[in-house]
Amino acid sequence: MASVAELKAAIDVALQQIGDGQSAVQAAGEKLAEAQQTLAGALEGSGHETVEAAQASLTQAGQELEECLAATLVAVEQAQLYVATL
Repeated sequence: MASVAELKAAIDVALQQIGDGQSAVQAAGEKLAEAQQTLAGALEGSGHETVEAAQASLTQAGQELEECLAATLVAVEQAQLYVATL
């Protein structure tokens, strides 16, 4: 059976990995925002259905990234509370 110190160390490693994942999600969100701006600027005024569908997809992807980040923040808080109780 793992000791409390080993368990805390494993949780710390997991939290670091989650932090790395959060950074990646934030970077992806920034790239997504850039893509949205580029698409809007390049095709401004275009009523083409493909452009509108692409913009909607980018918006949905951005919302999903935000939800993912929020979920990881909650998981980190829960893990930190757990570690504090050990």
